[in-house]
Amino acid sequence: MKRLEGKVALVTGAARGLGKGIALKLAQEGAKVVIADMAEADAAVAEIEAIGGEAASYQVNISKQEEVKALFQFVIDRFGTLDIMVNNAGINRDGMLHKMPVENWDLVISINLTGTFYCTQEALQIMRPKNYGRIINISSGSWLGNIGQANYAASKAGVVGLTKTAARENAKKGITCNAICPGFIETDMTLKLKTVNDGAAWDSMMQRIPMGYAGKPSDVGNMVAFLASDEAAYITSEVINVGGGMIV
Repeated sequence: MKRLEGKVALVTGAARGLGKGIALKLAQEGAKVVIADMAEADAAVAEIEAIGGEAASYQVNISKQEEVKALFQFVIDRFGTLDIMVNNAGINRDGMLHKMPVENWDLVISINLTGTFYCTQEALQIMRPKNYGRIINISSGSWLGNIGQANYAASKAGVVGLTKTAARENAKKGITCNAICPGFIETDMTLKLKTVNDGAAWDSMMQRIPMGYAGKPSDVGNMVAFLASDEAAYITSEVINVGGGMIV
């Protein structure tokens, strides 16, 4: 029997990239998956169905509370419950702090942090009555601070604080809440660095990773699947790095 057989998972920001890799792994482990994204996600659903999984997609802006409420109603209408909440959706609008437009601050905080709050709050309304749930938040090594990412770092540090608070508040309800900090992961966005200055930007990143190579979305998906499983029932409030040693 697969580890997540019979479970229902919701993954935000899963139309492509890291989120899609997470959704695929959960589906491989037997979960029914709802892919939520601002972009159309039919292609991601098709990939899951091609491996024999069951999935549905829903377009949503998680920074809008009413849209999030509608998303969760869709999950209930489609699959009847929710067992696994993966808050993966996020954006960045990098710039030095002293020059950062306030709209770039507000936008990143509204999606990365407030959106995670909205989704976590709605997930708890479903999980608490049944005394079971797995909440997995995708943070970042940048939560420790990173030049040119004041807004992004603040949002991801906020996600860590939210994770630990949710873990403490809901532990006796059989709900775990953990955060994952991915390192440098191969996605369509990061692979573009191979074309910058004849690959110099990519090579520079590889030198910062002790293991010497970029991770894949499946590396993060493996950790998500573990934390979502019964094998991780006694793990909560943790911040786990998946970055080949780059995050210290």
